[in-house]
Amino acid sequence: MCAAPPPLAADPTALSRLLGTTLDALREGAAVRGGPLPAGGPEAVAHQVRTALGDPLPETGHGPHEALRTLVRTLAEGAADPAHPLCVAHLHTPPLALAAAADLAASALNPSMDSWDQAPAASTLEALVTAALAAEVYPDAPHPDALITTGGTESNQLALLLARERLGPTVRTVVGANAHHSFRRAAWLLGLPDPVVLPTPRGTLDPAALHEALTTHTGPLLVAATAGTTDEGLIDPLPALADRCEAHGTDLHVDAAYGGPVLFSRTHRPLLDGLHRARTVTVDLHKLGWQPAAAGLLAVRDPADLASLGHTAAYLNADDDTEAGLPDLLGRSLRTTRRPDILKTAVTLRALGRTGLGALVDACMERAQELADLVEKAPGLDLHARPTLTTVLFRPTGDGGAPGAHGAPGAPDDDTVAAVRRTLLTRGHAVLGRAQADGRLWLKATLLNPHATSGDLAQLITLVEGSTPR
Repeated sequence: MCAAPPPLAADPTALSRLLGTTLDALREGAAVRGGPLPAGGPEAVAHQVRTALGDPLPETGHGPHEALRTLVRTLAEGAADPAHPLCVAHLHTPPLALAAAADLAASALNPSMDSWDQAPAASTLEALVTAALAAEVYPDAPHPDALITTGGTESNQLALLLARERLGPTVRTVVGANAHHSFRRAAWLLGLPDPVVLPTPRGTLDPAALHEALTTHTGPLLVAATAGTTDEGLIDPLPALADRCEAHGTDLHVDAAYGGPVLFSRTHRPLLDGLHRARTVTVDLHKLGWQPAAAGLLAVRDPADLASLGHTAAYLNADDDTEAGLPDLLGRSLRTTRRPDILKTAVTLRALGRTGLGALVDACMERAQELADLVEKAPGLDLHARPTLTTVLFRPTGDGGAPGAHGAPGAPDDDTVAAVRRTLLTRGHAVLGRAQADGRLWLKATLLNPHATSGDLAQLITLVEGSTPR
């Protein structure tokens, strides 16, 4: 007699029993790790994973509880934990518990967002919530819309694709040197000319330089500005750039993957003045939105721009089904099978509202200012600049070390700064990023954890100072 097949996720009793094992394993792994990153570096972590995993495809299985307990614990023990206040290298957010819970429900129900008969309620939920988020970006537009994406890279690629379909296969993107690398990759992927890259010596796109580029270059162009640069967290001067684009009859796209959720903050929303003048806007809610990845958006002022994404597959959106009133979902993405990522976002918006999300944005921006204050007061550290969003760049002064890249006495060279970062990583003490600015290498802290305390920030400063050669 054959054994019964394992239970499905739609069985709440079976799922709840497995969840207990999973949560216990998460706790145990985090306790063993004991910090933001496992100590020992890549070789130590790889050895730990190989030992725990054993044969990746055993002849006889170990059972669901053992498999969950072993591998979830191993993953947690070897994780870079974005919920730890000293894990501040990247735009890698600690997700909210309620968003993760909603994501579990989405996985258990498993709607596929490529036809209405696979996702009846989820497709309606997505339409309503994306319209509301698009209205945040375009409050003056009559019927803005937004597509759900996997993040900033896909959103930027879609923006270039829509521009190609509007303007033709020779359209060229004009970006600043501060722009995200996805624009170069998108141009390559879509068979477009390489972007025109304008220097950004002050970290942001200069309107005068843009005017000169738009005057000099012939053929169709798309300007891509940034609201929240990856390295420094800076915002391009959107109103002035929009003015230049309007004067030259050029479309504007804004990559606001990082900075876009600042729209939720009544205090800091003016930082994004001019955003609504872009034709398309990228926003990520798995950054300053605290969603589990992925939670990207591409907002469009005019939904007619999305018509070029229309596609027909008879088994998913046959003409007679569409004419009979079944929603056509294939034009909502270049992907076919697609998770209902909108559920976690919808739950978060309903639970916290604009005020609650805005408070989280404000808290993280306050933490960034506080860290900048501590850096300025630390005699062994230099602050690059006061933060615009939640990114803080700083580096050791050296205090008697070898001359730096600019010959400043006592300033460490870039190799020393990089070594400080890797020392902290290898010891598992802190996860700091790296960024080039003003011709030098800086340590980068991206404050995305609203639960970080003043004590956590002070500890980070102490760890950096303690890892700097004297």
